[in-house]
Amino acid sequence: MEETGGASAYGASLAGGGFDFYKFVRQPQTIVRVLSWIFALVVFATITTEGYVNSVHSAEAQCIFNHNDSACHYAIGIGVIAFLACVAFLVLDVYLPFMSNAQERRYAVMGDLGFSGAWCFLWMVCFCLLASQWAKTLDVTGVPQDAARATVAFSFFSITTWGILAYFAFIRFRRGVNEVTIPTYTEQPPDQHTPYPPTYAPTSYNPTTYTPTTYNSYPSSVPDTHRQPPFTPNPQSQGNAEYQPPNY
Repeated sequence: MEETGGASAYGASLAGGGFDFYKFVRQPQTIVRVLSWIFALVVFATITTEGYVNSVHSAEAQCIFNHNDSACHYAIGIGVIAFLACVAFLVLDVYLPFMSNAQERRYAVMGDLGFSGAWCFLWMVCFCLLASQWAKTLDVTGVPQDAARATVAFSFFSITTWGILAYFAFIRFRRGVNEVTIPTYTEQPPDQHTPYPPTYAPTSYNPTTYTPTTYNSYPSSVPDTHRQPPFTPNPQSQGNAEYQPPNY
């Protein structure tokens, strides 16, 4: 009935996964739905064809269940609606994996759950009504008793099948609500009370102290080899020192 691998939503694979017909027909939900379709067909078809007979004292056809036409009408109405509903829900089961919106799947599963639960109850009412009226039927002359018993029996079987369908739909609904297979992302609103975002807190600033560089002076005991000689006011020229300029 349910997908066991991969991402899913409400018991069906996500949209785009394709449709496997052989896997679909082997699902327990599909099998039980087909059985419900057959049981509903048997109930309303049997009553329609053999549920009315002419009594000895009246030419008008009356219901075989204690001549209570309301019982036959009720069973036919429940059976016809159940027959059409089974076809509709089979088509819905085929279309469900192609629904891309999870909200649409939710509505489909909720509709299946509500209808299956309601028809399980209505079939129980139908079974109790037919069984009670058949037990009160005293004159069974010309009454197809096998048809009457088959109608009562398949009404009881329908209670079981529709109850199982309601259980499958409930499992689908609970799985869709509890299991989060489609991730959602929410952004946390910023904090208006702090000057900085919590993930980008400013670091403390520690100023460094500037220390000027000191240079070591040369020791005074070392002679200065680059010192210039003392200034002499009258430097002597090079060459002959005894040369005297002539007097004019």
